[in-house]
Amino acid sequence: MVKFRGWHIVAGFAAMLLTAALGTAMGLNNTAAFMASCVAFVAVSKGMESHLARRRREAAARLPGQGQRQNPGQNQGDSARALDADNSERDGRA
Repeated sequence: MVKFRGWHIVAGFAAMLLTAALGTAMGLNNTAAFMASCVAFVAVSKGMESHLARRRREAAARLPGQGQRQNPGQNQGDSARALDADNSERDGRA
């Protein structure tokens, strides 16, 4: 069974729809409602992506025998980085 890993996209799209409806109800013109929706999409999807990546890293750290599967020349920081390659960009440490 293949796991669905696009929950951050689904959450962002739902936030986009909600923001568009609220913006239109508040009387914003179409351009302003669309721009607000795009901002909401990016904010929610990046936040969810960060949250899900953190949960994946924590779950991988709890796996039994992780040290046995690890390459001898690889340290713990590299294994966490391999699970989430762009972590530094999301945390603002670029």
